[in-house]
Amino acid sequence: MTGPILTSPDDREDETATTPADPKPEAPRPEVEGTDVDEAMITNALRGVIDPELGDNVVDLGMVKRYERGADGVMHITISLTTAGCPLRAQLMRDAKARVGSLPGIDAVKIHFGEMTSQERSDVMARARWKARDNALETDIPATCRILAISSGKGGVGKSSVTANLAVLLADRGYTVGVLDADVGGFSMPRLLGIDGQIEGQRAGEGKTVMKPVARAVGAGMLRVVSMGSIAGSNESEAIMWRGLMLNRAVQHFLEDVQWGSLDYLLIDMPPGTSDIQMGLARMLPRTDVLIVTTPATAAQQVAARAADMARKGFLRVAGVIENMGPSVGPDGTITAVFGSGGGQALAEAIGVPLLTSIPLDAGVAAGGDRGMPVALEHPDASASAVFAELVETIVTDVAPPVEIAECSLRGALVRAGADLEGARRRAEGR
Repeated sequence: MTGPILTSPDDREDETATTPADPKPEAPRPEVEGTDVDEAMITNALRGVIDPELGDNVVDLGMVKRYERGADGVMHITISLTTAGCPLRAQLMRDAKARVGSLPGIDAVKIHFGEMTSQERSDVMARARWKARDNALETDIPATCRILAISSGKGGVGKSSVTANLAVLLADRGYTVGVLDADVGGFSMPRLLGIDGQIEGQRAGEGKTVMKPVARAVGAGMLRVVSMGSIAGSNESEAIMWRGLMLNRAVQHFLEDVQWGSLDYLLIDMPPGTSDIQMGLARMLPRTDVLIVTTPATAAQQVAARAADMARKGFLRVAGVIENMGPSVGPDGTITAVFGSGGGQALAEAIGVPLLTSIPLDAGVAAGGDRGMPVALEHPDASASAVFAELVETIVTDVAPPVEIAECSLRGALVRAGADLEGARRRAEGR
């Protein structure tokens, strides 16, 4: 086999869907207090908050009970848990506050928790069982995987170099990191990460072929990379002349037909600007967090704001801004600002998110990428490497900490009831 062939979902054989006899159990709508509460906006944002034990979002599970805008302007949201001491409580609170707090017009969010009644727990179990047999788009990406889309408003700001350095540092910490090169027409991840193998295809039963990512061990962890540049027959010097729909379908195949295995993080190197791929990602992976990369230049800052706006219109959380190619400090203390200064901070303030870091302009970043050895790994003492390391620390402790799975009591009941939780997780990720 020379490699997997990307086909349109429309080219596949139709499968006979089985309609369950009982009606789909609908989740109750939350109570709303306050005339200025945009219920639809908040609901869509909370659909990105996944309960990893149940494999679905808190809205469709019926866990969200109330929205209320207080007299102090704070948005209060009440979420009912299966048990008051659910170990996922902190994780759900952090994710809900981050997603709702990133919406325009909301300055502060407070999450309140309640405990479900016996009937409510039964209803949640019914909805979870429905999800377990629902014929939705499936992916192999675990519900516990943190998904970060590295985006930019324009090309040439070093977005792919940032992705590569973050990937190797996360793996070096012992995490299993997937890297999806969604810039189908401008792929660069194989070269930047020193990947020279090819994606393999293998039979997965019933005539289905799945793709195996190209793997590379880094430190105590592992990289799993999927890119058009790793598919047999691709050529770095030849243009991929596909229209937007074909590009979006290629990314869908990378999500749906790749056997990712266990992942702690999935980094998606997005194409620059706003296009079909960005819109498709919001539909297929609604709990993706977006990091916006810009340079200090005003022109880059202005177009990056459009990328943030598109992410929010797709109800994706914009988690922060990364300023790349920022001012550098010479050995004598001289500060050199080739591309100006302050653009990253200005963008962060304009779109209402934190500036996560400013990475200094460092020739070693480009040189390391050309050799397939990211500077953060090859020269950890370089000025840019130190900043990359600090950024990774911020990501794993604040922006997108790894999900620690601990069982709630409801899980055992669902397993005993015969729910396919693993299948439900995969299907929930594909929504």
